[in-house]
Amino acid sequence: MAVDIPFGLVARGPSGPAPVRRRGSVRRTSTIDMRWPDGHGTQLRLTGRSRDLLTPDDGEPVVLAEDTMTVGVNSATRTIEDIATDPPRPAVTGMIGARGGGSSRTVLAEVLPGEASAGTPLYLMLDDIAGASLVAGFAYSRWIPREQMLVAMENAPRRKMEGICTGFQPGSGALMPDGSSKWNHQVQTVGPLLREDDPIGWHELLEITEISMRRARRIDVTMGDVIEIDSMFQDSSTVPEGGRVAVHEYLVKATADLATGELLSISADPRVLPYDECPLASLSVDRIVGTPLRDLRAAVLEIFPGTAGCTHLNDAMRAMAEVPVLVDALRSADG
Repeated sequence: MAVDIPFGLVARGPSGPAPVRRRGSVRRTSTIDMRWPDGHGTQLRLTGRSRDLLTPDDGEPVVLAEDTMTVGVNSATRTIEDIATDPPRPAVTGMIGARGGGSSRTVLAEVLPGEASAGTPLYLMLDDIAGASLVAGFAYSRWIPREQMLVAMENAPRRKMEGICTGFQPGSGALMPDGSSKWNHQVQTVGPLLREDDPIGWHELLEITEISMRRARRIDVTMGDVIEIDSMFQDSSTVPEGGRVAVHEYLVKATADLATGELLSISADPRVLPYDECPLASLSVDRIVGTPLRDLRAAVLEIFPGTAGCTHLNDAMRAMAEVPVLVDALRSADG
């Protein structure tokens, strides 16, 4: 039985470069670039960069925090084989041996509990190892000839995807008869993240032309009568002819109470998604209204398991858990 999709519910296309930074705002940006320096099937290398930038009501922008990480992940098992950060956190080596996914997040909570409570830019990237290592292989579908890709898929074990998310719910057109996914992703060409008229609107981005995948996040926070949150999430791949194509992109906007930090409103705008059923996840995000921002990393996984949510939209909402740290920075700037 086919999935019913409301008329007009579609991914609306890429949102373009970041909006102009507002006075009295903090912007958190992060990117994880994924490459295979030694070729297909060898170790996946993740290079993460993240930054918090304060744009005060008066004066020049101020970098509040900046982190980088490099991670080596086994391409077959998604197991972390080496990891380093700058500034250094010696305890991060405790994540070696963890598998990208629930395992890596559990180990992260055990070995670096202070990063979560401090809401650091690094914590966002370490939590994102799970999702980044999962989507990295999509890049090969843009670089390997389709005939070669189909042969490789025939010879590879088929992963059953049915039931793991809204896009792969039973009856979805994204599924093969055996429950594995179709490789007919709907992608869209995307331009640069950075605005030409705002050269510091993002942290320094790597210029990459070889086969690679990038996960990018932006979270803008301002305060008025309420806390206002404007965020963007995008997964994109380089392509042989140059430039990039996105396979996932969401915009998420939310407001929260200044005193309690509880979510007052939230909306998700699907911009690029691989299958027609994927935007359905955006219809139910208001189920987390009333949740304190700090509780989002756990609450989202409880409220939107399996076909109740989208893996990538879930992560976009979970990333708002550290917004209170950015709000504190704004309050400090206001004196």
